[in-house]
Amino acid sequence: MTRFAGKTVMVTGGNSGIGRGIVHRFAAEGASVALVGRDPDKGRAVEAEVKEQGGEARFFACDLTREAEVEALLRAVESFGPVSIVVNNAGLGGRRTPIRREDGPGERWQKFRGPNLDAALYVSAHAMPVIARAGGGAIVNISSTATLHGNWGYYCVAKAAVEALTRSLAVEAAPHGIRVNAVSPGWISIDMDTLQHASGSADGTWKLPPSLLNRMGSPSEIAAAVAFLASEDASFITGQTLIVDGGLAVTDYSSLELLRSRGWALFGGTL
Repeated sequence: MTRFAGKTVMVTGGNSGIGRGIVHRFAAEGASVALVGRDPDKGRAVEAEVKEQGGEARFFACDLTREAEVEALLRAVESFGPVSIVVNNAGLGGRRTPIRREDGPGERWQKFRGPNLDAALYVSAHAMPVIARAGGGAIVNISSTATLHGNWGYYCVAKAAVEALTRSLAVEAAPHGIRVNAVSPGWISIDMDTLQHASGSADGTWKLPPSLLNRMGSPSEIAAAVAFLASEDASFITGQTLIVDGGLAVTDYSSLELLRSRGWALFGGTL
């Protein structure tokens, strides 16, 4: 597919993990991709990967929690190409967090809010005029199924705010031909370190399955959902959050034992 041929796409947090998968997906579909991150070595490595595969990508360094830097970033990226699609993937979760045990509530909230909510707000607000000048397009924010679970603390609060921001931006941007949606990933396997951290075991095995499909998802599967929402295939979809978690959000783990013993009585009986 070449749904994005001739288009310029900006992906924040594009130098690793899910963001790297998104960069590769858009490049494979013909887009010129501006990938944004804070680590030049990682960013240029992804840039080189894309070019080796015949795609077009350029790395831009930016601290997205600083609005002035975001404004400068959009000017620089617009010189790379007329941006019509922005993916707000950059964020901060529980892994490698800068939060210390002695940090108070306000300091903890600022550290979660900045990379997750503020970054998405600054990028989107300053990108919308750029996208409008390009003739319209799409913004896709990356949320998390953590929004559904209070055990994720301030991270779930920040990501829930990203979903509310998505709806607000969709209303503001619609008159300018810009659609705004979000993708909410469940457990996504990036590397063995991620798997061990997520499962809580040295070998990455799970005490309970990470999805109804009995596996973690992949960055390429999240990238496919993002590409769909950014494409004309989703031309009548805006203000929505698409959960991509292998059905984890519909699972009630406390009922698993009951389902094993009496689940036959609850369903259609055709399987």
